[in-house]
Amino acid sequence: MSAPPRVLVVAGSDSGGGAGIQADIKTLSALGAYAMTAVTAITVQNTLGVSAVHAIPPDVAAAQMRACLDDIGADAIKLGMLHSVPLIEAVAAVLADYPAIPVIADPVMVAKGGAALLQSEAVGALAEHILPRAYVMTPNTEEAAVLLGEPVQDEAAQERAAEALTSRFGAAVLLKGGHLSGAGVLNLLLQPGAPVERFVSPRLETPHTHGTGCTLASAIAAGVAAGLPLAAAVERACRFVHAGIANAPGFGQGHGPIDHLSTRFRLEPDA
Repeated sequence: MSAPPRVLVVAGSDSGGGAGIQADIKTLSALGAYAMTAVTAITVQNTLGVSAVHAIPPDVAAAQMRACLDDIGADAIKLGMLHSVPLIEAVAAVLADYPAIPVIADPVMVAKGGAALLQSEAVGALAEHILPRAYVMTPNTEEAAVLLGEPVQDEAAQERAAEALTSRFGAAVLLKGGHLSGAGVLNLLLQPGAPVERFVSPRLETPHTHGTGCTLASAIAAGVAAGLPLAAAVERACRFVHAGIANAPGFGQGHGPIDHLSTRFRLEPDA
């Protein structure tokens, strides 16, 4: 048997298990990848929201990354919660030493319940040090609006925003449309020099969508690490997330987690 693809996740811990490192590990495991982690923060949260954040020292986060990369190696790196300027700078310094590893960057800014996960002064550092290094970034429309300084309120604006982000950072962009209205959820993939590609999933009316952004980015990372073309990795990731929402266990009193693990039995084999 061949060894599984290796993915290093750099993100925060979610005590409720629905998002962050916990969702990343479940997703990567379900899709046949080997997950390593560099924890950037410990959050105290459940389906009702985030009540506290304990930041891991930046040098410790960077040391976790190097310990994994220097020994086990990685076929992809997935970035999640990078909450402060010093942390962003520390992570960027590590990435600079491994330029050949594709980076899937999820610019996490706000938790599902509304808690800030990225300090306001860190947005510029994220744009300067992390996003230009990405192979693909996966913002939602609200995160794109922060990065671009203008609202993204409909499909036309979503496409313009994807073009602006690709032009600005030189990376592929998967601009997620879950925050927009409509019967379907439209995710736009724009790769530099290529036409826009559309991935539409039926919208499921449910509060149980906690961790979908983390899950989607990690599912993409699993595909990229396995050598899938980006569009194929995105298509499979979108199916994975939709199946996870459709089969959510209904836990908690607020924004509950999706189903990560049993979805592996409901996905069609890779084309």
